Amino acid sequence: MNEVLLRSLTPSVLGILVRRGADFAAAEDAVQDALVEAVRVWPADPPRDPKGWLVTVAWRRFLDVTRADAARRRREDRVDEEPAPGPASAVDDTLQLYFLCAHPSLPQTSAVALTLRAVGGLTTRQIARAYLVPEATMAQRISRAKRTVSGIRFDRPGDVATVLRVLYLVFNEGYSGDVDLAAEAIRLTRQLAAVIDHPEVAGLLALMLLHHARRAARTAPDGSLVPLAEQDRARWDTVAIAEGIGILQTALARDRLGEFQAQAAIAALHADAPTAGETDWVQIVEWYDELVRLTDSPVVRLNRAVAVGEADGPRAGLAALAALDESSSPAAPAAPKGRHPLPRRTAVAAYLHERDGDLETAARLYADAAHQATNLAERDHLTRQAARLNARRER
Repeated sequence: MNEVLLRSLTPSVLGILVRRGADFAAAEDAVQDALVEAVRVWPADPPRDPKGWLVTVAWRRFLDVTRADAARRRREDRVDEEPAPGPASAVDDTLQLYFLCAHPSLPQTSAVALTLRAVGGLTTRQIARAYLVPEATMAQRISRAKRTVSGIRFDRPGDVATVLRVLYLVFNEGYSGDVDLAAEAIRLTRQLAAVIDHPEVAGLLALMLLHHARRAARTAPDGSLVPLAEQDRARWDTVAIAEGIGILQTALARDRLGEFQAQAAIAALHADAPTAGETDWVQIVEWYDELVRLTDSPVVRLNRAVAVGEADGPRAGLAALAALDESSSPAAPAAPKGRHPLPRRTAVAAYLHERDGDLETAARLYADAAHQATNLAERDHLTRQAARLNARRER
């Protein structure tokens, strides 16, 4: 049984049922029933047209349930005529399904869960394990999301930016439980890129590939974090890096710059450097300037301060950090996308003070950042950094 094939067909089959008039929740249930039937039947009798087979079985299941439900008689009048079995429609409804799952009416957590369920083909149990919540909680979240999007009609183009943000949220969850969410996000973004010609979709795919290429080098055998500058670059996935850079170059050539393309350009400069010391920090600062222009995000400004510290020295980085603090002060206008995360800001200040030779301040700030951190691996890393500097000071 080709599980990858089934999961790749799920969104287009679901999209066809929705386009034919099924509400989202009923269509999703019917598709799941068809997938179960495929697992039972296909090993002994594989269909010539897998997508057409799934559409036919799912549509029949939907009609059976609809006809059995007296409360849905009026809908039955619209769908009573079953299309003749045959090749599936060449129209690809996958893009509409992405827009539906990332609808603005849904909270981000629900949009992510619904995307993984409906587009990704993951089970509720898999999604719950990946997000470390009880299965019942995730089931309720997905059910509410289904009810919210049921009946929504697309009479205007969906928001690609919202879809991309949802996919990036999935990617940033990385790996937990028995589902590799980073790999799943890459698969879904590839699928999206196949149905929409948009430079920011390509930019996000490139960014994911470039970040994912460094995954093996990000942690030590004991599970501790390895900073970028200390990573063994021989462990980076050069095939993924080459693919990511190629996709990015094609996207940038279209001259429609967006934030994911700019982030991918920064990741490409890191990936292209043979050693940490050969990183082109001047270009990275220039790309962060572009990102500030595009997003004006405090997180971007914080990362820019690090790059400035590398390009122009730690004092220049600390000055950029101070400017960020002033712009984020209560008296200043609210930042468009919220304040920078406190542990990250404190850790950046510690790093820049260490590079400037102020070990006492750096050690104190690393310890403060460790107390502020909510991620255990990050907390352990920052604690070790503080201990390292305190040991150096005692010599």
